Formats: sequence, C-alpha cells, structure tokens
Amino acid sequence: MGRRALRKIDSTIDLSEHLKTFEQLPNPWDTAALFGRRAALEVEVGSGKGLFIRNAAAARPDTDFLGIETAKRYAAFAAAGLAKNKLRNAVVVSGDGLRVFRELLPDDSATAVHVYFPDPWWKKRHRRRRVMRESFLQDVQRVLTPGGALHFWTDVEEYYLAALELLAAHTTLVGPSPVEEMSAEHDMDYRTHFERRVRKAEETVYRAEYRKTN
Repeated sequence: MGRRALRKIDSTIDLSEHLKTFEQLPNPWDTAALFGRRAALEVEVGSGKGLFIRNAAAARPDTDFLGIETAKRYAAFAAAGLAKNKLRNAVVVSGDGLRVFRELLPDDSATAVHVYFPDPWWKKRHRRRRVMRESFLQDVQRVLTPGGALHFWTDVEEYYLAALELLAAHTTLVGPSPVEEMSAEHDMDYRTHFERRVRKAEETVYRAEYRKTN
C-alpha cells in the first residue's frame, strides 16, 4: 500500500521552527536548543504526513516530540501541520532516522520511541534496509530512559514476527505487551494516516510495546 499524493503546502506558512535538517540539529544533543526548554522527549521514526506527532503534541503540551522522516516532501507536510497549529513542542527532521539515533541522541534521552508502519521492503534482498534492524533496536534500547517504551505497529505479519525475533535476540527490552485494539470513528481516533487506510480496508494491524526496565 503506497503513499498517496500530498496536498499543496500553504506557501505563507513559516516552517523554520518546525522543519530541520540533520545538520541543523544540536550537536552535541541539547533539547533546550531545539525546543527552548528541557522536557520529556518522545521520538517518532517515519512521521509520514504527521498525524501522530501533530495529535500527540497537541494532547500533551508538557512533552516534546521529535519526528523523523526521510522523504523531504512528507517532512515538510508534517512540519506545516505543526506550524499551522502553533505546536512549539514538536519538530520534524528531514533525514535518516537511524543516523539521528546513532550519531546524536544520547543514552537515556527519550521516554518513548514510536515506529508506525515502516516500509516493509518486500524483496528479500532489500530487507537489510528495514528500519527494524539489530543496530537500530540496540540504539533504541540505549536511548530510552528506564521505564521508557518502544511502540511498533505494522500491517505486515512477517515483518512483525521478524522484528520481535530481533528484539528478543539483541535487546533486553521487555515485551511484547498486549496493545488494545481500538475502534475509530474519525481521523482523530487513528494514530497515523496509514493506519486509517489499513483499517478501513479491514486489514490486520500488528502492535507491540516493549519497555526498558533498567
């Protein structure tokens, strides 16, 4: 299920506070330099159109959210949604999420990591490109604070089972914990735009939550 075309972004919206490149992120890492304060941080890898990060930032103003999206047009679209809603506690990075984790995010710096419907890379020879790989999962464990959570959702059962095997073999994160199936009446009840499409097509969503215990 591929991505759909984006609506045109309003050219009058100032994206400077909400859209960053890797090079514009603070190095060494400093949340105060990025958000103007120090607060609990949650990271979303693969923000897409930005439905999750926009709703989460609006619902929890005391938490800061960092979204990472490789596709520049989608990163800009997600950032525009944040800017339009004046959500100063959320920023979208146009770049490689694995690099952000590997090179910038320090130990015990995020209370949650969200990975929703990552590209499955269907062909066997391409699966090494999947975000849910050994090195990334080890970085997730390192970056999470004690008690912090990894949330992983996909509509691909093979990917789900492969990711759970990697988590068991290469991390000490505890899970998977049962994640409640949710009914949805409208967009606000969905975590992501992709989830809305999958569930309206009556396809299965596989969900896992893992916790860092120490």
